[in-house]
Amino acid sequence: MGKEIIINHKVTIKDVAKEAGVSISTVSNALNGVDVLHPDTKEHILNVAKRMNYIPNINGRNLKSNRTKVLGLFITTMTGPYYGTLTDAIYKQCEKNGYELNIFITKNDQNALSNILGRRVDGAIISNEFISETHEDLLGKANIPIVFLDREKTGKVMSSVVFNSYKGGQVVAEYLIQLGHEKLGYIKGFGHIYDDIERFRGFQDTLKDAGLAFSTDHLLYGDFEEEASYDAVKAFINSGKDLPDAFFAGNDSSAIGCMKALQSEGLSIPEDISVIGFDDIEISEYYNPPITTVNNPISEQGILAVDRLINLIQNNGVGQLDRLEGNLVVRNSCTAKKNETSL
Repeated sequence: MGKEIIINHKVTIKDVAKEAGVSISTVSNALNGVDVLHPDTKEHILNVAKRMNYIPNINGRNLKSNRTKVLGLFITTMTGPYYGTLTDAIYKQCEKNGYELNIFITKNDQNALSNILGRRVDGAIISNEFISETHEDLLGKANIPIVFLDREKTGKVMSSVVFNSYKGGQVVAEYLIQLGHEKLGYIKGFGHIYDDIERFRGFQDTLKDAGLAFSTDHLLYGDFEEEASYDAVKAFINSGKDLPDAFFAGNDSSAIGCMKALQSEGLSIPEDISVIGFDDIEISEYYNPPITTVNNPISEQGILAVDRLINLIQNNGVGQLDRLEGNLVVRNSCTAKKNETSL
């Protein structure tokens, strides 16, 4: 074993070279995998660097290569299973392609911009509604590769990988109408988010095309969260207003909160009221009753976003729009409307 080394300052490449008894350029070659050294020499240098807890100066290396080999994911929250699934897929695809992933959770547009424009990442995957059109133009002029998950934007170095939430909203409305439901409620997520806007728009347009009116009394706000949706539905029931025939929740977490609130008031699902969710998260299949929902290919979206971004970084493609679609997953939380209800 080598001798123990006690370090009281940040170790530099010069320190490693001195301890290993070689030149700085030799250490650099060993650390960067340049194949010009004898294997024993390389192993010796790497062992010394490890023993000294040497951490490469990323910024200095970036000045030479102009690349960080780091991708940035810019989001506003990690709450809920959707973001966990998305982030895990993005991370694994980055690792598969030799990139690190930095996750920036922020609602501060300037903080996000400074990290992107400061070239701390080679490119960015953005699902952050606080990045405005003005910011988009700024990023485009800076020629920084970007992939958006929350808007349809393409350009020389900009792509979008989005879910077709408009069609998803249509599919849900069509299914509930086929079951004979006429009074439909909607539990919104965050009104300024692309998916929520498109999902609700598709839902409303389909009702209109079918000659059905949507009552604003049946529009609740659940913030895509179980607890907020539970509170919203409880408050609605306690208001004494007539219940709709069915609730369409903006995601499965909201559907669960809705169902818990209805059940706490003695209502049976789907006998008294139907509930449908969105995303098809894992728990939706095992909830009681299992939740009818729309499958959202979250992992596929994350993987494709990384692939599109790396292509832009390596100048292997131009910006493009990918619009993914899901399928209706019919389970037991919805049923045909009875001729007479006892709600």
